[in-house]
Amino acid sequence: MKAMTTLVLILFAASSALSLILTGVLVKVGRKAGTLDTTGVEGHEKELRQVPNIGGVAIWATLVLPLTAGLVALQLTPDTITSLVPALAPWKEQVVQSTPLATAFLICLTVLHVVGLVDDRNPLGVLPKTVIQLICAIVLVIWFNVRLLEVLDVWLGTGSLVSIVCTVIWIMVLTNAMNYLDNMDGVTAGITIVSGGLFMVAALLGSQWFVAAMLALLVGGNIGFFWWNKPKAKIFMGDGGSLVIGFALAVLVTRVTWFDPDAATGIGTAWYGVLMPLFVLALPLYDFFTVTSLRILQGKSPFKGDQQHFSHRLAARGLGNTGTLVVLFAISGVTGIAGLFLGRSDATGAILLTLLVCLALLVVAFFDYTGRKHV
Repeated sequence: MKAMTTLVLILFAASSALSLILTGVLVKVGRKAGTLDTTGVEGHEKELRQVPNIGGVAIWATLVLPLTAGLVALQLTPDTITSLVPALAPWKEQVVQSTPLATAFLICLTVLHVVGLVDDRNPLGVLPKTVIQLICAIVLVIWFNVRLLEVLDVWLGTGSLVSIVCTVIWIMVLTNAMNYLDNMDGVTAGITIVSGGLFMVAALLGSQWFVAAMLALLVGGNIGFFWWNKPKAKIFMGDGGSLVIGFALAVLVTRVTWFDPDAATGIGTAWYGVLMPLFVLALPLYDFFTVTSLRILQGKSPFKGDQQHFSHRLAARGLGNTGTLVVLFAISGVTGIAGLFLGRSDATGAILLTLLVCLALLVVAFFDYTGRKHV
């Protein structure tokens, strides 16, 4: 256990360093190549700045390339790899058996990355992007058994229908929620560091080493990127980064065992531990649903960007970009830590943690509502 935890932390550090270097290179390449931020689809309201928007390449590369190299090495020379990294030896067969799923996951991430890069240069429109996201989600859910809330299938006796529908919706919503969140310097990368870091801790506590390793690469990649993306950003991640982050988080969350009544796996024994992802990702989900609802009520397309995000309203109150980030990270940390303890709490503790998250969101809603007049 200690050896595997150490390996995960090494991957985290290596990913952070690689992303830091690669993003710095992309800043220079982006400026020279003229791959600067664009206005997006017609009607999209945004502050256009002369900043490269290809930072998603670093996030994709630090997640996908190491995983691809590791899978190839384990397939071609498994004995050599396990001799170099003895901690992997007990898990070699499990990794080999998971290769088809991991390969499909990496292909989906790459497809979404390319779609995002293309869209950042020449907007594709809502329909093509949505269809591609839906295909990626369905492929993993139906053909590779990536499922969320399978316990509902047992309780309701509906076969696999409920978990399939719930998982596809989950992947689609979170992919787009993280994309929506990319509306201000440092926000998406920072929230990914907080939420992904907590999911990584949960995976480590549940001895789910390979999910933890993938989360380590994702979080590390965002830490290195954040250095260049913090206010005033020298580079943006673009859809080529935000779509990868949202899809990766959505899928990896389904691979963590949130509760196990026998305490053999998972991070808790209480059934309500399955709600942890909602606690950890409460802020991006709140932003996604409130902004979408506002646009629909105003007769606007929910897919065209504007300045109605919670982050914009906080900044308009005088907090500025940096102050807004501090508030967002603090709220995300509070709801996330509450989620981390949820499955390990008794009923009373779970109720108190739920009330804490609800209170945090009520505070967010108060400042969100009263802040509209400042925008």
